[in-house]
Amino acid sequence: MTGVYHWLRLRFFPPIPDAIRDDIALLRAYRVETLTPMLFLMLAATTPTAIYAGVDTVHPIVRIGFPVTLAIVGLLGFVFLIHNRGRRMSLRRARRVIKESIWLSGTMGAMCSSWTVINWLAAPSSTHSYYAMIMAMGSLATAYCLSSIRLATFINLLIGLVPISVLMLTSGNPPEIAAGTSLVVATIFLLRMILQQHDQLIDLLQLQHQMRDLAHTDPLTGLANRREFDMRLDEEIAKGDAANPFAIALLDLNGFKPINDQHGHAIGDGVLCELAERLRRACGDHAVVARQGGDEFAILVPAGSTLLKTALADHVLAALAAPYRIGGRAIGVGAGIGTARWPEHGDSARKLLEVADRALYAAKAADREKTSSVESIDRVA
Repeated sequence: MTGVYHWLRLRFFPPIPDAIRDDIALLRAYRVETLTPMLFLMLAATTPTAIYAGVDTVHPIVRIGFPVTLAIVGLLGFVFLIHNRGRRMSLRRARRVIKESIWLSGTMGAMCSSWTVINWLAAPSSTHSYYAMIMAMGSLATAYCLSSIRLATFINLLIGLVPISVLMLTSGNPPEIAAGTSLVVATIFLLRMILQQHDQLIDLLQLQHQMRDLAHTDPLTGLANRREFDMRLDEEIAKGDAANPFAIALLDLNGFKPINDQHGHAIGDGVLCELAERLRRACGDHAVVARQGGDEFAILVPAGSTLLKTALADHVLAALAAPYRIGGRAIGVGAGIGTARWPEHGDSARKLLEVADRALYAAKAADREKTSSVESIDRVA
């Protein structure tokens, strides 16, 4: 029994990959807010005919009260959704829309189903087709509008179509049995389409996520690329507060070209990948590390990061000091780094990058001068 339940749950409610969970929520909420206004309006428009067709012997609360309540909810829902049209869909609001859609549609579906079943039982058999038709049309339209939210769809089909289908199939009236069978087949077909639509949506969002990652990720090292770094830098400046500064650093290797010339590009790529991994470990979740291209890298240390309390250049260079062991070879390569802080060194991305770039070349020049001095001393000795 547990195995069957597990299979059914995976089949009808498959897990959503974490990488696209938020995208799914936003898309679901947007689809609901786009499609449901007309559904609410349709629900309110059918109220007069529902009251007119109600059986006189049915209690007024059910015969009149239920349709009037649904009409009021439909009109309020329509006005609310039209008022919010064009409003930015945040993740928090999307999740609220999904939850409200589930319980509200379930409640409304239960009221419609109760009204239909009670009037069916009280009405002469010659008028049964009206109640079945209005319930079927309402449930199928609701299921279509809520098809992006599986749970809401299943609840509405279960509440709306199962009771009326059972009444039709057990009525003993051949036309009603035939109509009930057609309704069951149509419902199964709709469920199948919803399942396929959901699977296709997951595949599409995963593909979009992969393409987005490729567009913002360096393929060799797996770090952020220049585009992602520039975007994150602009975001940090846009939300910047002078009381909470942030910093950037530019880094490149000293003498990287000879490594490619002497050992080959495969070894050179290995050095870059190892350097990227050391930068990840050194910065952790406290900074954004990006490869700008070639042997050039950039680091963005956002406001509030613990790395701002350290000597950033010394911290990074210490992590890169040990030789790189690539393909069984120990390869020594140095690095230069230049830093800039916002807003002290500039209030724009261009100014910050210029300051960091000048600091980088000054550091590399000082390193070359130091190396030349050591070589001169060795020759004298």
